[in-house]
Amino acid sequence: MPQIQAPNINSSPKYWAECYGTAPFLPMSRAEMDELGWDSCDIIIVCGDAYIDHPSFGMAIIGRLLESQGYRVGLICQPDWRDTKEFEVLGRPNLFFAVSAGNMDSMINRYTADKRIRHDDAYTPHGEGGKRPDRALIVYTQKCRETYPYVPIVVGGIEASLRRIAQYDYWSDEIRRSTLIDSGADILIYGNAERALIEIALGYSRSKTVEDMQFIRGTVVIRNAAPDGWVEIDSTRIDWPGNIDSMPNPYDYNKVADCEKARDDNDFVPIRVIPQPLQNKTEYDRDKSYIRLPSFEKVTRDAVLYAHASRVLHQESNPHNAKVLVQKHGTKEIWVNPPPIPLTTEELDSIFDFPFQRVPHPAYSGAKIPAYEMIRFSINIMRGCFGGCTFCSITEHEGRIIQSRSESSILREIEEIRDKVPGFTGAISDLGGPTANMYHLNCNDPDLQSACRKLSCVYPTICQNLETNHASTTHLYQKARALPGVKRILIASGLRYDLAVCDPEYVRELVNHHVGGYLKIAPEHTEKDTLDKMMKPDISTYYEFKKMFDKFSKEVDKKQYLIPYFIAAHPGCEDEDMINLALWLKKNDFRVDQVQTFYPSPMSLATAMYYSRHNPLKKVKYKNDGVHTARTIEQRRLQKSILRYHNEEQWPQLRLSLLEMGRGDLIGDGANALIPKEEKNTRNVSFKRNKRSYRGKKYNK
Repeated sequence: MPQIQAPNINSSPKYWAECYGTAPFLPMSRAEMDELGWDSCDIIIVCGDAYIDHPSFGMAIIGRLLESQGYRVGLICQPDWRDTKEFEVLGRPNLFFAVSAGNMDSMINRYTADKRIRHDDAYTPHGEGGKRPDRALIVYTQKCRETYPYVPIVVGGIEASLRRIAQYDYWSDEIRRSTLIDSGADILIYGNAERALIEIALGYSRSKTVEDMQFIRGTVVIRNAAPDGWVEIDSTRIDWPGNIDSMPNPYDYNKVADCEKARDDNDFVPIRVIPQPLQNKTEYDRDKSYIRLPSFEKVTRDAVLYAHASRVLHQESNPHNAKVLVQKHGTKEIWVNPPPIPLTTEELDSIFDFPFQRVPHPAYSGAKIPAYEMIRFSINIMRGCFGGCTFCSITEHEGRIIQSRSESSILREIEEIRDKVPGFTGAISDLGGPTANMYHLNCNDPDLQSACRKLSCVYPTICQNLETNHASTTHLYQKARALPGVKRILIASGLRYDLAVCDPEYVRELVNHHVGGYLKIAPEHTEKDTLDKMMKPDISTYYEFKKMFDKFSKEVDKKQYLIPYFIAAHPGCEDEDMINLALWLKKNDFRVDQVQTFYPSPMSLATAMYYSRHNPLKKVKYKNDGVHTARTIEQRRLQKSILRYHNEEQWPQLRLSLLEMGRGDLIGDGANALIPKEEKNTRNVSFKRNKRSYRGKKYNK
């Protein structure tokens, strides 16, 4: 199957306002517009983050991209959503509003995994919390609509990507509709937005309507019905009968006259409906076919169908073979076009060549913005991740195909940081991306990649067609640290150590020159059943990497340490699994403080497990064995406390829990004990048992 090609993003005709040139900063006020000689903005971006003109921030990339296409782009950042005047500051946009909640989902930004309110916000001046509403995408869109009722609205960013179809919402503990429905926007863009946004902007600049832009890749639109002549793959159920080849097709209409009543132009009776089990046994036009998911109403009532819909969505994530997905919400159809074609290296380079100032907008008067402080000396070298970890949302947003910048583009950016960014002392804090070591790693057969539907290239084992030679990354590190004025190149992005062990020379380079004493890695767990639910490698791979790490550290006489990260309360992880992990930590003399409790982010596969208690990594059936899930706050906190067994404040609670589990052998002074016995005068500790935590489960000593 050949790969699908897309026009170069820089080949579109420029808008007439190109004559205004490049703005030092995209304007946030009328006064700035006046200085630029603008009477109006063509496109106004509304965003939940403070404006930092840096390629690590979505609104800056999108703003500069649209500017490069000739449009006058203004920004309304972190507006007070209680006052429509905040949405009037730049006037009415000539073309459309582009709305984003920011670099993070607004609910994850605002609440901890225990649903506690965070009192800070890394994307706000001074780290101040409460500067954006819950479900910011919906609120901002509705305020834009209220302020300028007839202006088109396009929504995008991570919050839009993760909520493009019906999705489980952890904070309300219910299934919510597609955010396109709830927000009332005209078009939703998911994933990397460059191609879709350029096409949409060009369409609106030529007076096209949403109806004229129904089939743009990477977008979601609302339809009354599917277009005439398309074939429907029916995936609304999981209990198809065994023999369905001879079933008559009641929808096989070829003429309008066959319908019992006249229909409007927007009505649709498909000429063919194919049950999903037969889609590979039937001849049909695959370019004009779509998969019908269970409706919003069905997945709301049936958690197993929700898991099935999640499985189908993830299987249809390869842009070279994905089909359109359709999901009914009431009387409306959510029409999800296939993912965008990944950017080429040349195209990605052009984005990072935009004239970013690399600092926050002057309107913030030099206020510290924590997210900027963390990344101002870091470089993003690639996009995407083929790891497929079920708890992670990167692949749902950026895709599985790696998009890498050229070496020359990255080196130019390092030199720009050296020469331009205040406070640079010679150290680049990170050279990475979603992962540290997937740079230029891709499938070695484009045709196979185009046909592949695997959820991961590295699980359960590394695919034999995956390029694992890290030579491009190693050469990049060597050239980067040789630049004049650069003293140190550190690697802080997540390292896929299962890939790294395939290339010892890369590990040697990393350990000898790019580790600042500690290297963070993420085994996430030790128990196979839990790791399988995460789609993570066996813990034996960790030992293999640690052996290399220690060997190369010793060669250069450096005392360096691995800092492992772990997740508590992941679907499939039982309390006994956490005990085994805690015993492993004690045996290896680890005392972890930064413990992540599983966070059910919208639309991830692990979230589908959490909600449905079924495993969408395999064909979903009603009779499948259920997935154990720590659902209550008490259950989740218990697993976290087991992982942090060394925390003395939790010992009284842990003793009671371990005794209730029948694991009193873990209390005492023995080598296998996790916590000591209770001392005198420490019995007056308030602890409320939650008997539901162990209902239906048996623990044996």
